[in-house]
Amino acid sequence: MPSISEIKKEYDEILNKLSDPELISDWEKFEEFSKKKAFLEKIIEKEKEIKDVKNQIEENRAILKANEDPEFSSLAQEELNSLLIRQKNLEDWLENELNPKEEVFEETDGIKKNSTIIVEIRAGTGGDEAALFAANLYRMYSRYAQIKGWGEKVLNSHRNEIGGTKEISFEIKGDDVFDSLKYEGGVHRVQRIPETEKNGRVHTSTATVAIMLRPKKAEIKINPADLRIDIFRSSGPGGQNVNKRETAIRITHLPTGMVVASQTARNQLANKENAMAILEARLLEKKQIEEKEKCAGNRKSQVGWGTRSEKIRTYNFPQDRITDHRIKKNWHNIEKIMAGEMDQMITALKKGLAE
Repeated sequence: MPSISEIKKEYDEILNKLSDPELISDWEKFEEFSKKKAFLEKIIEKEKEIKDVKNQIEENRAILKANEDPEFSSLAQEELNSLLIRQKNLEDWLENELNPKEEVFEETDGIKKNSTIIVEIRAGTGGDEAALFAANLYRMYSRYAQIKGWGEKVLNSHRNEIGGTKEISFEIKGDDVFDSLKYEGGVHRVQRIPETEKNGRVHTSTATVAIMLRPKKAEIKINPADLRIDIFRSSGPGGQNVNKRETAIRITHLPTGMVVASQTARNQLANKENAMAILEARLLEKKQIEEKEKCAGNRKSQVGWGTRSEKIRTYNFPQDRITDHRIKKNWHNIEKIMAGEMDQMITALKKGLAE
């Protein structure tokens, strides 16, 4: 297994190669180096996390050794147990990434279980309340990813002045991620009393969720000549510029007219990588929809992933109830589910929609 110093040295070399302006014209090499950069960043990040966890472990052991306060020692022991488990999980992950085993992953409809997906959430009808609900949905999926031990990365985000999310695109990677979240696509409806409502009336708002597989290299080929790339300044809530330098990227795919953008990172390279990831996923989604339309008689292709226009679920806060309209099933404890405890819903959807 290479040392962390060797990994950091290789990472610096990749950064130097990616900074070469001539590399932009060689898209395959740019993609190869970009993916390698992302992989090395994950390794360096996890190694730093392991180091931080080890420091916390030593601090708690020092507290236990001092044994000055029984209550404080009890808390330290409890935290120590959690940290030791966390350390083991992180080290196992690092070992597996640096020394991958040759194995064949189980597939569902030809899709590997350890897939990467891109989730897009957009505020629908309902103004500011819809944007707040979109932010709630992002938090729900983000917390669920943390609970499952998956990796998550925001690719693009537009927020409004009150903390809502007009639109967000993010990547989730891990074992069973596609199998778990493939039925989340569609229109999500919320019924609750907005904070700004003075008369206590329940409002109905919506947000749309799209679940897209991030394609493997061979699945989607993009001709650089088919792309128009524009550079602009990142903007924050209300449209004000938040960056004095032009780092945000907008990519137009000329054959389809698709437009994607990214402004979350602080440099053009990272934003370009994020925007390309979104574009590739959308192109794969388009290809899959076209293929499904050709075999619409097949029930699995009809169910598949929820379309962007299909109303799939209602979140009724006054009645503490979530209803999935496809399998006609209700769940309570809405706050816990919105905090990421989604397993009961995911399990029911797999059972109800898989066949």
